[in-house]
Amino acid sequence: MSPQDVAAKVGEQVGTSEWVEMTQERINQFADATGDHQFIHINEEAAKMTPFGGTIAHGFLTLSMIPYLTANSDVPRVDGIKMAVNYGGNKTRFINPVRSGKKIRGRWKLLEMIEKRPGQWQQTMEITIEIEGEDKPALICEWMTMYFV
Repeated sequence: MSPQDVAAKVGEQVGTSEWVEMTQERINQFADATGDHQFIHINEEAAKMTPFGGTIAHGFLTLSMIPYLTANSDVPRVDGIKMAVNYGGNKTRFINPVRSGKKIRGRWKLLEMIEKRPGQWQQTMEITIEIEGEDKPALICEWMTMYFV
């Protein structure tokens, strides 16, 4: 889809991903990668004593799932991309913890798609990470990507 065709979808829900399980193994690997070994993430016995009732995924793990969820979604792709880079986030809110073993998916709403200079497009998406079977999402963020076409 051309950048202009994507821009015509501003204000619309533009995609949903597949459900992905947040396994304890994935949570442990993230803890090792980041050095965040807080017990609520990796110690199943101690985490049972918390209001969560068990281990939970790191908020940043849930946020970092966005590229994977995007790749496994029907979000419109911009044709002819030479390079795409994360440009930043405007807002990120961790609303509900993701318990180990739960499934998550992403839902995207296009907020903005503007050409900053010829061939350089800035896209802002509202991304909601839902938790299967729960009313409140895990997180909602506004994320910006810069596309070079």
